[in-house]
Amino acid sequence: MTRNLWAGAAAAVIAASSAAVWAQKSSAEGIAEYRAMLADGNPAELFEAKGEALWKTRRGPKNASLEGCDLGKGAGVVKGAFVELPRWFADTARVQDLESRLLTCSETLQGISAAETATTPFGRGEQANMDALVAYISAASGGMKFNLPQGNAEERKMFELGKRAFFYRAGSHGFACASCHGEPGKRIRLQDLPQLTKNPGNGVGFAAWPAYRSASGELWGMQRRLNDCFRQQRFPYPGYGSEVTIALGVYMGVNAKGAESIAPSIKR
Repeated sequence: MTRNLWAGAAAAVIAASSAAVWAQKSSAEGIAEYRAMLADGNPAELFEAKGEALWKTRRGPKNASLEGCDLGKGAGVVKGAFVELPRWFADTARVQDLESRLLTCSETLQGISAAETATTPFGRGEQANMDALVAYISAASGGMKFNLPQGNAEERKMFELGKRAFFYRAGSHGFACASCHGEPGKRIRLQDLPQLTKNPGNGVGFAAWPAYRSASGELWGMQRRLNDCFRQQRFPYPGYGSEVTIALGVYMGVNAKGAESIAPSIKR
């Protein structure tokens, strides 16, 4: 009798465990299917169209377009630039990501104040235009593989700085980027959290941004995504285009080497 009870209990435990595994698997698969269905009509395409128009339109005090902007592949070359950013630029003597490089180009070519744009709230004014520009530029490299340069000493320095920032714990809860993205198998609510420390394992994370957020109906670039990560860690908000955000982009981008860009993607 006792043996039968133990056998029945064991069977119940196995069944419950199997149900839990299946529920977890089906939730992840359900989210993947949801994204796949939305991807065919990704609203990011509207931002891409706006971004292309902004790239080619004469604007600002200098009445000039951004077509002379060098994103790392030569003046005006968009295709292939996104998958090699952040990178070193000789004219600014800085490692820059896409957003900070666009700030430089809009100021030097068009006369639009970089400082004013950087301090404008997300989704407003020139910040809204920045969202559209990053959608357009990232889409031009869709399907291409990330290959961030590390030949310059400053690029390697920023990788190390980004690595330190990624694992740095602080704030009221002692969180770090690595708390959520430092190992495989982590989830928040129903969403799998990509591991961003392996090459090219973080492609599913880094290679998907910028992305259209279906929950808010907005296009988020990497700067905005990192800002939200800092918020969730209970850190002070970083400055737009600040050194730490660019360094994190270098660290994640180098780790994403070989991953195909799917940006702009669609997210919850």
